[in-house]
Amino acid sequence: MLFGQANTIDNAAALLKDLGIAESHLSANLKALAAVDARYLKDLKINISNALNAESLGKKDAYLLAFAIAVNEKNTVLQEAFQKEALTQGATDKELAEVISCTSLMNANNVYYRFRHFMEEEFYNNAQAGIRMSIMANPVLGKELFELISLTVSAVNGCQLCVTSHEKTLIGHGTDKQRIHDAVRLGAVVKSLAVML
Repeated sequence: MLFGQANTIDNAAALLKDLGIAESHLSANLKALAAVDARYLKDLKINISNALNAESLGKKDAYLLAFAIAVNEKNTVLQEAFQKEALTQGATDKELAEVISCTSLMNANNVYYRFRHFMEEEFYNNAQAGIRMSIMANPVLGKELFELISLTVSAVNGCQLCVTSHEKTLIGHGTDKQRIHDAVRLGAVVKSLAVML
């Protein structure tokens, strides 16, 4: 995936092309920015390129993380684009399915643990969660990448307890803080892209 320069009104179409998305998916938001040659289109293009090409993530992991956030944001256009790129980078159908499962599980956990955090009440903190999480035991993606996706989705969904828990687990696995940082930055940028589509 190459992120070249684009001019004026073509910036929005070039952004989609770089992501492997047909120009027919040019949204009203992108058209509005392109109509006034908004500088933000160039920023967004650079942000996406930098986040997807983070050295600490590697191509396959970057596209799997991006796919997770596209699933989280229910953006089918981005899901299809990132799924295609992930497969090109060697991801398997089982890994993609597990990314979907992980994202769904994190949505349940993020709501539940945000509630507990908001309440700060002994009864809720001591209550059994009762949310089955067997996929975390032996993930197809490997524990480290599964945790990284869990952290990134949790950061996007704003769950402090989940973020701190997954970050601690990742550090315990020996994950470099730069990799954690780059994963969360990628999640943030993909979320910003989903707003535009």
